[in-house]
Amino acid sequence: MIEVKNIVKVYGNHKAVDDLSFSLEKGKVYGFLGPNGAGKSTTMNIMTGYIAATKGTVTINGHDILKDAEEAKKCIGYLPEIPPLYTDMTVKEYLSFVMELKKVPKKERRDQLAKILKMAMLGEYEDRMIRNLSKGYKQRVGIAQALVGFPEVIILDEPTVGLDPQQIIEIRNLIKSLRDDHVVILSSHILSEVNEVCDYVMIISHGKLVAEGAPLDLEDKFKGKEHIKMSILGEEAQIRGALLGIESLSDIEISGDKDAQGGVMVEVTNNGNDDVRAEIARALATLGLPVLQMEVEKKNLEDVFLEVTQNTEEATETPAEGDEKDGSESDEESEKAAESDGSSESEADPVAEKTEDDKEDEE
Repeated sequence: MIEVKNIVKVYGNHKAVDDLSFSLEKGKVYGFLGPNGAGKSTTMNIMTGYIAATKGTVTINGHDILKDAEEAKKCIGYLPEIPPLYTDMTVKEYLSFVMELKKVPKKERRDQLAKILKMAMLGEYEDRMIRNLSKGYKQRVGIAQALVGFPEVIILDEPTVGLDPQQIIEIRNLIKSLRDDHVVILSSHILSEVNEVCDYVMIISHGKLVAEGAPLDLEDKFKGKEHIKMSILGEEAQIRGALLGIESLSDIEISGDKDAQGGVMVEVTNNGNDDVRAEIARALATLGLPVLQMEVEKKNLEDVFLEVTQNTEEATETPAEGDEKDGSESDEESEKAAESDGSSESEADPVAEKTEDDKEDEE
């Protein structure tokens, strides 16, 4: 569905995207992660055709994003971090306008509008002026415009910004419901959200793809040594003797303090790959030492993210003073790049500036 091959994007002396390649298929929600300046937004702008890559190609559903731009962009619904809204329109007027821009057949517009309003939970707000909506509902309108035409590829940049907890749950459910019929790409700084919604995660640092996989697989791959904390009823010498008999355990630390239940606080390191909790419980039970509590400290997605991006940071030379440090995330930089590449915002943005003719037609 989407194939990105060896794309490179250079701003002056700064390489925002560095030989990036990946393929995405329908049926999954993909999480696109990276620190500020990592190249996420630049990559998404290249994928949507908003800016051109210095090198490499992007193919959407068989269409090259530059050579066959019109057909490729028909396959894309894009929500930028700041939704491209016309606040002097009602929700219904705005979505109808987007349908005209996307050339949705007139006979399909009424049914499609009703379906999108329901999906984005905007039905009771269709006649409200967008400028009078809360930030959260404006975000919903932005998501709704990305759904117009029901494109095969939906790219969402920070889709839950400004939403309250209940709205976040509703939007997450909406995103999950789209996976069966679309390729969904979600960019977010909220790692718990990515962990909750995404089937597959790609982590970018300094323009390179440094890690990818299902969230649980990434956690398992980078888990390293496990640290196990326990509360055990018994004497220190007995506890230590039982744990020393387990080959994979090391760094046995036993605190002199006891918890509220009278248990001795113990911390150990598991150097093996297998789950050792059952073996620990059996060894202690043999000596009549009850385990009151056992907790395994594992790396979560946030830990993996910090590890792989920090490793890339250390392996990359610090940019010289004056180099662009955040070019990939700068809207101003992207706009300049778009101009120099000969592309324009209206080509990729489903909501282009209205012309005088448009305004006259509406009147």
